[in-house]
Amino acid sequence: MSVKEIIAQRRSIRRYLDKPVEKEKILTCLEAARLAPSADNVQPWRFLVIDDPELKDKLAKDFFSGIYSVSKFAAKAPVLIMILARLDILANRIGKQIQGVNFYLIDTGIAGEHIVLQAEELGLGTCWIGWFNSRKARKVLNIPKKYKIVSLLAMGYYEKKPSRVKKRKDLEDIVWFNKIK
Repeated sequence: MSVKEIIAQRRSIRRYLDKPVEKEKILTCLEAARLAPSADNVQPWRFLVIDDPELKDKLAKDFFSGIYSVSKFAAKAPVLIMILARLDILANRIGKQIQGVNFYLIDTGIAGEHIVLQAEELGLGTCWIGWFNSRKARKVLNIPKKYKIVSLLAMGYYEKKPSRVKKRKDLEDIVWFNKIK
């Protein structure tokens, strides 16, 4: 399958089978993330894989309660991957001061998308989750302050893949060459 085909068929999955994901497949996805490019090659990403069902169930109550309950579907995913960024890297601080851009967000986004696309090729569904209680996550998992919790990825075998393709803007609506129209 080509990269274009993988990208075209990938969907955010919110319903997962109650079936564990093989550690080999998780590691294959994390290897894809490890190979991602990053600003000045600092590789700020770190990944905390939560695949123990009891721990995941306990954490899900903290992560997805109250105003975060819209993301409670993720509690049914066999795997949660927390994407963290190491903040004490000089290149990230300089980039923020000079360019006004948090390069670690771009870097972790690229690495996370590598996970998502690799998972798709392996027959796994994923969903990016940004809406969860990161304060409780930090406290319960004892995550040091030098790491920024960026997002979660839910991962697992999907019940069924949504067939509906979301409408995307046409290229001529989003692309300009040489000057903005």
